[in-house]
Amino acid sequence: MKKTLNTVASTLALAALALGASVSQAQETKVAIGYSGWTGFAPLTLAKDAGIFKKYGLDVALKKIPQKDRHLAIASGDIQCAATTVETWVVWNANGVATTQIFQLDKSFGADGMVVKSNIASIKDLKGKTVAASAPGTAPYFTLAWMLRENGLTVKDVKVVNLEPQAAANAMIAGTDGIDAAMTYEPYLGAVRAKPEAGKIIATTLDYPMIMDTFGCTPKFLADNPKAAKALADAYFDSVAMIKAEPKKSFEIMGADVKQTAEQFENSQKYLRWQDRDANQKFFAGEHAAFSKKASEILLEAGIIKSVPDLSKLADTRFLK
Repeated sequence: MKKTLNTVASTLALAALALGASVSQAQETKVAIGYSGWTGFAPLTLAKDAGIFKKYGLDVALKKIPQKDRHLAIASGDIQCAATTVETWVVWNANGVATTQIFQLDKSFGADGMVVKSNIASIKDLKGKTVAASAPGTAPYFTLAWMLRENGLTVKDVKVVNLEPQAAANAMIAGTDGIDAAMTYEPYLGAVRAKPEAGKIIATTLDYPMIMDTFGCTPKFLADNPKAAKALADAYFDSVAMIKAEPKKSFEIMGADVKQTAEQFENSQKYLRWQDRDANQKFFAGEHAAFSKKASEILLEAGIIKSVPDLSKLADTRFLK
């Protein structure tokens, strides 16, 4: 009898554990995030691989999607959130893909740049030349438009060949005929730094501070899942804190995602700054709105957008508290 009671008790205990596990799993919010191998997005990889997202009750799927296609994935429902540059949200909203930024990821301090062949002495010399850059509506294309504008030129003054950042960097390293310059970013810009004979980095975001990345989601996701949105922000800030507390372990995890050693990844991250909660609050207090306004002007001039969306609705800062 005693043995029977013990068996029943054990069975009930196992059932309770199973029920608890199923309830826990049911409470996890599923969210698919579109991003890329850009070094600035790496804390998202860390948050997933180090179990930080899971700690906050999030079942996160990270999907590497080219920036030029990320809005299509949002529109189709394949992803609910994404990481991208501030001006890209302007483009997406102007083109009918409603999205809202909820926290800042990083700022580039030399991690994005323009690489030119040795015969190009200045950006002004690119008039009539061929530049490899991602498609309109992406950060590399916007960076090109910004740098040209600051030097009295527009994208109409150059021939743009659409290549993604890694392919653009590889084209310069390979000395591809017919390409005079390329727009790329870390970790691919680092490959060019390592081979100066392939070309020179004529300008970066140290010279033109205009690349900053944010994280955002669809208005529907935010309305339906406010606790998950707060959890996404908190998990990101925990990830940034982990990098400071355990840099070696963090660099190993983040580097592995882009096939780099911890040392290689550490070198690539030197050219940007991940933004913690305090930096986020300062950024959204004024800089975000001012930058979005100037970016909209350039996007209009470049013909990337036909009208400016309501800039006051591009961000929701309640999740930063």
